[in-house]
Amino acid sequence: MTAPITLGLNLLLGIAGGIAVGGGVIALFVVLDMVPRLAQLTSSYDKVHWYEGAMVAGSLLGTVSDFWNWKISSGPLVELGIGLFDGIFVGMLAAALTEVLNVLPILAKRLNMAHYLFGLLMAMVSGKVAGSLFDWFVYRQ
Repeated sequence: MTAPITLGLNLLLGIAGGIAVGGGVIALFVVLDMVPRLAQLTSSYDKVHWYEGAMVAGSLLGTVSDFWNWKISSGPLVELGIGLFDGIFVGMLAAALTEVLNVLPILAKRLNMAHYLFGLLMAMVSGKVAGSLFDWFVYRQ
């Protein structure tokens, strides 16, 4: 008798947690104006529904693949493509967050490094890439 109650409670808590986390992620995307900004930068306002659909489909596919522990047995070329798309998404999210908060210009102005803003940005990007490569090829061996 307690098994159906426990299952129902777990199901209810899982759905409630999923709604809370999903709502938070969508709120972040709305606050950062990722989809309208992407449409503005690419001059493709008529494709906004495609961008939104791609975000929802990617989110759903990622959730399902994580939930059921899907493994992809493919060559390095497919893995390179997946990694490239992951990197593009993370880069766009970081760029949107930086743009909204204006972190880098404020930091450069306060450190009297306004003339070196491009170099500061390249140093941050290079450090992130070097750290990721170290993690993939050295640390995880």
